[in-house]
Amino acid sequence: MLDEQKKQRILVVTSVAAERDAVMQGLGEDARFTVAVGGVGPASAAASTARALAKVQYDLVVCAGICGGFVGRTEVGSIAVASEIVCADLGAETPDGFCSVDELGFGSARVPVAGELAERVERAMQKAGLPVGRGPILTLSTVTGTAETAQALADRMPEALAEAMEGYGVAVAAQAAGVPVLEIRTVSNAIGPRDKSAWRIKDALEALRKGSSVLREVL
Repeated sequence: MLDEQKKQRILVVTSVAAERDAVMQGLGEDARFTVAVGGVGPASAAASTARALAKVQYDLVVCAGICGGFVGRTEVGSIAVASEIVCADLGAETPDGFCSVDELGFGSARVPVAGELAERVERAMQKAGLPVGRGPILTLSTVTGTAETAQALADRMPEALAEAMEGYGVAVAAQAAGVPVLEIRTVSNAIGPRDKSAWRIKDALEALRKGSSVLREVL
């Protein structure tokens, strides 16, 4: 538990209502959790999270939802727990390739997570028999849609497990408020060409429900 001496307040931010519903089904009637729809993309997610944190004092923020997974690193239907939250397209294009905002010296595109807590979440999900991995989760304003872009991103981020659109926004709002953050995603599709016939959104939402049930026991 975060701190067994006092009742915790935990904010869970999803991007859309279907993710919120899956999380709430997994959490059940646990008054510690507030589950909010923050909107699609890092800007909406950051604004929604900051607004919620300005109103209530939370002990932890969790960004939760479905995602795309890198082929060979995580499977469709599995769970990704972030070891780090990275805004993968925040930087500049140069003749030599992409240059991150970190390399430019204008801040950081990386937000650390509550590392010990992320490890505990991963172990608990493994114990529950859920397929889970831990590694960087990328945030992009435009998700990957071609094999070429997927390969370039995989080469540039060799440890990343997955990509989504909100984690960095949620994370920078939490960081600014001094609140620890986690990101937990379930994989609905492989990163690459947009083949909607291969997407398993229902399976990913069910995995999100199951993962949220475990999350309730860990936090």
